[in-house]
This record gives sequence, C-alpha cells and structure tokens, in this order.
Amino acid sequence: MQLIDVDNEIYKCNLCGSMVEKFPNSKTVSIGTRNDIVILGEAPANNGWRKSGIAWYDVNHKLLPSGVVLQKLLDEINLKIEDIYFLEAIKCYPKDRKFLIKCGVNCKNYLIKQLDIIKPKIILSLGDAATRSVLNLKYKKFKDVVGKTFELNGYKIIPIYHPSPISPMGYKGNVEIFKKLNIKVSDKNE
Repeated sequence: MQLIDVDNEIYKCNLCGSMVEKFPNSKTVSIGTRNDIVILGEAPANNGWRKSGIAWYDVNHKLLPSGVVLQKLLDEINLKIEDIYFLEAIKCYPKDRKFLIKCGVNCKNYLIKQLDIIKPKIILSLGDAATRSVLNLKYKKFKDVVGKTFELNGYKIIPIYHPSPISPMGYKGNVEIFKKLNIKVSDKNE
C-alpha cells in the first residue's frame, strides 16, 4: 500500500458525515525529504493547507505565523519545514471543535496506515487533540505529557505545544524539547 492509496480511502470515507468538510486537496500528507521525523497536527488549518494545498503556507504561498515559529524550532535541529513529513490526525476539516474527539477516533486507522508507510523514528504531536488522537492516554493537563516520550506500535511519540505565536508556550515551551531532539536525531543518523 502507498500513501496515495490511503488518500483514496480517505476521500471515499463518510464516517464523520456532516461533522466535517472534506479535505479538498488530493493528498493528506505533506511529504518531506526525510522520513525520520513526522509532525502530527490536529486537523487541516482553515487558512492554510486546506485552502493553499501546502502545509504551513497560506494561499499566497507565504509562511503562516505558526509556520514561522515551527521553523525557528526546526532551526534547533538544522531542518527546514520542507524537510519533514507533516500530516493531520483528523483528515477532514471539523465544522465544530466539539467533533474533534469523534473525528480523531474515526481517522485513527488512516493515520496508523500512513505512519506504517512513512515509518518515522519520531512523531511530534502538536497539541492536545493530536496527542489524544494518536495515543490512548489519560491525563488531566496537556502540560503533564509535553516533552515526554511515549511508544505506539514501535513509534516514539513526543507531544509538543502547538507552535502558535499566540500561545506563550508555542516557542518558549518547545525550545528545550527540540534541543534534546537534536541529540536524538544526531544519534540516529550516526
């Protein structure tokens, strides 16, 4: 099976029905030059990938503010946004945030299929919804799991704060995680 086959399955899926708007692009994975790190988002950004067709960029091909913060973090490990794979835990655009949990459950099989094809060494899950979608983990506060490493089907998953410039933790709360990640990435490449 290839990523395009999973995208075709996603395109035909109706599990979430009227809770979502379908992903309007032909692919639900932003393919980078390296597969060792995958960044897992929550769901397609309304003003970004969903409309532009390019993860982290707007319709004018300008890096979105969250993309600017993410790039600063990736600078810590000498990578560019274009180097990494990026996918969403929820494959379509939920019309209301109250549907996130249900949509995450409905999309998990597709997510696992994509990860099994990509075979990353590390998955960085952006924020609470993406983390809950990929991990069967109970916790009270998201900050309790940020930066910790969890295992799922042989994959290392590290929850991080979403790199939103609005969030005080979007950059500041992730810097040390990325510095430690640099050691892990270096160790794996040797």
